[in-house]
Amino acid sequence: MKYSLSLLSAALLAASAALPAHANNIVPGSAQERPIVLQGGTLMTVSHGQVEGDLLFEDGRITAIGAQIERPDNAQVIDITGHHVYPGLIALDTTLGILEISAVRATVDTNEVGLVTPEVSTHTAYNADSQIIPTIRYNGITHAQVVPQGNLVRGSSSLLNLDAWNHSDALTRADVAMHVTWPAVGLSRSPWERRSAEEQRRAQQEMRDALTQTFTTARAYHTAKQAGSVSREDVRWEAMLGLFDGTKALHVHADDRRQISQALEFADEQGVDVVIVGGRDAWMLADELAARDVAVVFGDAYGLPARVDEAYDTAFATPAKLAAAGVDFAIAYPGNWDTRNLAFAAGHAVAFGLDHATALYSVTLGPAKIMGVEQDLGSLEVGKSASLVVSRGDILDPLTHSVEYMFIDGRLVEMDNKQRQLWHKYQQR
Repeated sequence: MKYSLSLLSAALLAASAALPAHANNIVPGSAQERPIVLQGGTLMTVSHGQVEGDLLFEDGRITAIGAQIERPDNAQVIDITGHHVYPGLIALDTTLGILEISAVRATVDTNEVGLVTPEVSTHTAYNADSQIIPTIRYNGITHAQVVPQGNLVRGSSSLLNLDAWNHSDALTRADVAMHVTWPAVGLSRSPWERRSAEEQRRAQQEMRDALTQTFTTARAYHTAKQAGSVSREDVRWEAMLGLFDGTKALHVHADDRRQISQALEFADEQGVDVVIVGGRDAWMLADELAARDVAVVFGDAYGLPARVDEAYDTAFATPAKLAAAGVDFAIAYPGNWDTRNLAFAAGHAVAFGLDHATALYSVTLGPAKIMGVEQDLGSLEVGKSASLVVSRGDILDPLTHSVEYMFIDGRLVEMDNKQRQLWHKYQQR
């Protein structure tokens, strides 16, 4: 036993010593020092269609767009003839920076212990040195919503830019939305499910009751605070105040149509704004979602059929169905490493009926609106942040997509990453 414990201690020590190696070695970009002109490109503005011409940005802000713009004498001119310029892509529903290697507990900071943890704020745990981040940037993603995980009331997500020294530098908007995992519906027939049908139904009802009780308590706290009768602050209910004064949205993670319906009813009862995240079956309720003006973060772009009688392309065609019904939606690719495929998920939806312009909207301006930052991000417009990417081809097409330049708030971002470094290394062999 002593020998085994020694081996275990050695293994743990080795693992701990190896952790710093997972930090990326890319230096964040420096603040913009002089005006930059992107000359001769195709500008995919998202908000105003396609423009052929130049784009000028100064001090991190876009100041001119068009075929004939006045250039400052000290401007740096970058010829991008034949290239496309896009607003930086925004990845929703990710665990970037809070999960590195799922098998190494020291690199996992996705959730706290307990079912009800509204006080969790993800940006405080964000690791700006994550080895994954440079790879995500390489596919055109400049910003990401980092979302807490959990089984009921998870906590608040934040929006961060992906070129920063630390979480403070990265923070774009803190505590944007409160996240709830909607309790399961239906019965599990899995071989590892040992509970009876009645026990499963009872457990689901207990979760829904716990959720209702949480919101009842939080609302009572909000009412008391408004009346000035709170003698001692409670961090849990403080974190939920925004839900009741309209400054924070409720993001409900729900896939089954019954979960989505229950979540909509719950939002009505509580009088809060809701966004459906995941939304596998959102196409079944598309008309109702549109009528209620409920946005969807669709996170099942490459999903398999959920039922034996569903078509093989149900998930692939869902974005087109949501668009046809008038649902405001964004496409997400949940996770960390896999988030790099966000642009291709949107392009894949184009192959199954989604208009190309709408697909681009779903990974730029659509996410910006859901996160409440559309005045600053999501499109190429004068006055907005110069957070943009230059691609040699269509950014939604994996065959022609090639990001040559990236700027975040006007800072030129290094496009290197560990994979490219290894590729260059072994080219020499």
